[in-house]
Amino acid sequence: MRRVLTRLLKRQRGISALLVCIELAAAGALAQAAKPQLYMGVAWYPEQWPEAQWDQDLDLMQKAGINVVRIGEFAWSRMEPEEGHYDFDWLEHAVDIAAKHGIYTVLGTPTDAPPAWLTRKYPDVLRVDANGQRAEHGNRRQFSYASLRYRQLCRRIVAQMAERFGNNPNVIGWQIGNEYSEESFDPCTRQLFQQWLRTKYKTLQALNRAWTTYYWSQTYDQWDEIPMRPDHENPGLLLDYRRFVTSVWCSFQKDQLDVIRSHANPRQFITTNFGGLGWTDRFDHYAVAKDLDLASWDDYVGEGHLNPYRNGFINDLARGWKRKNFWVMETQPGFVNWAPISNSLDKGEVREMAWQDVGHGADCVAYWQWRSALNGQEQYHGSLVGPDGEPLPVYNEIRQVGDEFSKASTVLPGTSPVSEVALLHDYESRWAIDFQPHSTAYDQLSVFLDYYRPLRDLTQSVDVVSPYAPLNSYKVVAAPSLNIIDAALAHHLAEYVEQGGHLVLGPRSGMKNQFNALNTQRQPGPLVHVLGGRVEQFYALLNQAPVSGEWGSGEARIWAEMLSKLSPDAQVLMTYGASNGWLDHQPAVLTRAFGKGRITYIGALLDDNLMRACVRWLAQVDHLTPAFGTVPENVEVCPRENAERRVFILLNHGKEAAQVNLPRPMRDVLAGLIRSGQLSLPPHGVAVLEENLR
Repeated sequence: MRRVLTRLLKRQRGISALLVCIELAAAGALAQAAKPQLYMGVAWYPEQWPEAQWDQDLDLMQKAGINVVRIGEFAWSRMEPEEGHYDFDWLEHAVDIAAKHGIYTVLGTPTDAPPAWLTRKYPDVLRVDANGQRAEHGNRRQFSYASLRYRQLCRRIVAQMAERFGNNPNVIGWQIGNEYSEESFDPCTRQLFQQWLRTKYKTLQALNRAWTTYYWSQTYDQWDEIPMRPDHENPGLLLDYRRFVTSVWCSFQKDQLDVIRSHANPRQFITTNFGGLGWTDRFDHYAVAKDLDLASWDDYVGEGHLNPYRNGFINDLARGWKRKNFWVMETQPGFVNWAPISNSLDKGEVREMAWQDVGHGADCVAYWQWRSALNGQEQYHGSLVGPDGEPLPVYNEIRQVGDEFSKASTVLPGTSPVSEVALLHDYESRWAIDFQPHSTAYDQLSVFLDYYRPLRDLTQSVDVVSPYAPLNSYKVVAAPSLNIIDAALAHHLAEYVEQGGHLVLGPRSGMKNQFNALNTQRQPGPLVHVLGGRVEQFYALLNQAPVSGEWGSGEARIWAEMLSKLSPDAQVLMTYGASNGWLDHQPAVLTRAFGKGRITYIGALLDDNLMRACVRWLAQVDHLTPAFGTVPENVEVCPRENAERRVFILLNHGKEAAQVNLPRPMRDVLAGLIRSGQLSLPPHGVAVLEENLR
């Protein structure tokens, strides 16, 4: 628009030019006023295609209901073909022509893929892996995230972009880089790590004490003696290394974020897309998301098919990074190219997956990518249109999603999931367990899902939040693997219980303190006095151990802990049967009323039937109720609400049609009618039901 205004002002004088400016400004304001709030998008790479083909691409996008594109995140060599020489005219043209098709733009900063001239001229910016091998050009993420020179070059191009597009009415947001991931082990980064430690601990005596470095004569006499390794090291060093990695990514991000905010209109949001299928833990996502306006993640299945519980859990985890709605910046349009078997999702599964994302709090679902690349490492990756620019079979399914998103935009904007139950998820505890798993079978995602599945089935909405988040709105807070509990966190959790909440701790809870050292109390560490009991010993299991009691009979698997009562009012809910001798007839689960609330410690990984029985007990004790009502197996209910309305997104994840009894009459948003009685959902079926709360 700026280019259009400049051209017009050069050609016209006086009142006529002023009227043109007013007219164009008003059009921009109207465009913003009409901005949809439920987005469907794609990653579009106009730099890879002749401009003569752009209009055809955008016309097909518009017909599919796509209303936002992400562009630019890999286009540094096109934006800055030579150092200091910038070309943004093509990019502005792409933004303008997209707007003519009713499509907004999210601009990606191109800092995930530096150009060849840069890495040739400044080889010191290249990343070094843990084995000392320096990266070469020809891929992406070949930069060192700690390189001061690289950051300076990043700030420079981002500043040029922000000056050019920071007030463009058709640019609604920015994405910094792409899927932060690779660390660097170059000498400069190691020095930075040592300085980070010096800033934190002040003295080597304090560091040696925190890390217990008398063990194996690890005591350090000089800061530059401290190694930097990602594994097979002192647990205290490993935990601090992950904290350092987090701080470097926060700093890398803030360099660009500050530059953008200094030039951009505040209405333009800033995000980054967390990759690694959402579960990656190379850094603390809560910390990195803190400075962003919204969180986003990349939702891929890879090999196989949609796992509703896993995908739902990761969406809830993403919502918990900032405790508000989020974007899915990339998802697969059928298949990927990097899985061992890159099979396609079944017909209807792409739509099902999109609606599940929205049901869990996504306000945008965007696909990667729009058009098959003619060459490059991901040329086999799924897309909406082929290299010829013509639609592929999945296009029509995504077009259906676009049409449905348009209908749902009348009711979903401003609504969010609301939950009575939360799972506590902590990156530091995950790191601590993975550094020393004690059992290769101890998979932390599986542990979380053991709790998540029955809780989700019963309550139909579960938050996944940091243990440091406000907790008082939840009836039940479960922490499946909260390995690190220091005094401050223990106080926060004890206060939640005292004020009336029910805290459920899983095995391995409270074993470590903030230095990844063993707590001097037995598990659960500084919460022993609240529980009125403790763990006498833990056992990695070769064979399953029988467990019975209040929740029925079943088995513990992989991990079991022998508990003991320290307080007479602590109650044993479950007991081990004959097992390894040590566990025989010993408590497996303790519970105790404390203050106005309750704390329960589950000392084993229990089988699915026992976990369902556990959740039924929680429902009875804490008066948990489903948000919608009872539904058939394989039907998921996703509630979103605000003060005015509640919207239920129903999904049939099964292979057979399902009959759902409606608890009361509701408006079927997609069908445009009022429904009562029973609703039939076909396989992969979706329904969006609205009820007014006023």
